[in-house]
Amino acid sequence: MRTPGNSVVFTDPQYTRRMEAPASWSAFYLRLGARAALRPRLALDLLRLAWSFRARDWFRRFPFLPLPPREYLRWRMFTAYGDEHAVPPVDDVLNFARWRRETMGL
Repeated sequence: MRTPGNSVVFTDPQYTRRMEAPASWSAFYLRLGARAALRPRLALDLLRLAWSFRARDWFRRFPFLPLPPREYLRWRMFTAYGDEHAVPPVDDVLNFARWRRETMGL
């Protein structure tokens, strides 16, 4: 479909459905967990990915969990999706985890 400015707009429901993101980070983590429970290899890929995003010296700061810095996540969401408060589509994270394993030989 063409708009007045001659730019193409994708209106195919199959295309836009893949672009939909979970409504919240909680829903995002639940969906990732469900996918990982069904595929152990994927669970390992996601754990390795999460470990690579951890903050330095995470064990010295409360809550003593290997979580990524909030500013870093905001920056990643802004550079990838144009909104620092975006929640990524689950398929994007799964594809990145798989790509990372295949590329880095993990």
